[in-house]
Amino acid sequence: MSKQDDLNRVLDSAIVAIIRAPSGELLVDVAMTLYEAGIDVIEVTFTVPGVLDIISQVHRELGDRILLGAGTVLDPETARAAFLAGAQFLVTPCVNTDVIRMANRYDKLVMSGAFTPTEVLTAWEAGADIVKVFPADIGGPSYLKSLHGPLPQIKLLPTGGVNLETLPDFLNAGACAVGLGSSLVEKQAVIDGDLGRIRDLASQYVALVKSTRNG
Repeated sequence: MSKQDDLNRVLDSAIVAIIRAPSGELLVDVAMTLYEAGIDVIEVTFTVPGVLDIISQVHRELGDRILLGAGTVLDPETARAAFLAGAQFLVTPCVNTDVIRMANRYDKLVMSGAFTPTEVLTAWEAGADIVKVFPADIGGPSYLKSLHGPLPQIKLLPTGGVNLETLPDFLNAGACAVGLGSSLVEKQAVIDGDLGRIRDLASQYVALVKSTRNG
């Protein structure tokens, strides 16, 4: 699939599920659970021990059924390792133009973290496909709307502070999609192996996106 196809997949889904945990043992099962509940864009962060092995395993087991990304990418060396392990997109917590260039070199989707208007524009001009507004809980939907007004050409993805209560407001404020971490994949649920809880939350978020988009 092309990078444009991957971008369209993110925009259609409107949800990027972010998996963080102290251990990678259950993360393959978590990814499968999210997919079964209707979320097919999944990011595994580099804060997870053994993340490259996890990315490889998820890629082998789920293949193109999901769009698999690597998060918390801080440098181009890490970016390249993620691609070789099977990641199809990158997410950074802040603007790093070297990482953006590496993604474009591999013709891969990249979501660059940014917060201020200057950072957002810098990331977009450097070649980011989507700009992750982080942390979005500072300012909330009203801040995202303020960014979106003068920068309507930039696809904004708020992360941090997005939950079942705020998600509709973020989408209505101009978000192209949202990043969902602990509000979707709860740390305790992962530790306990409570896949039912993760599946239930995922289904709620998928339904909420659909109802919000349908007005």
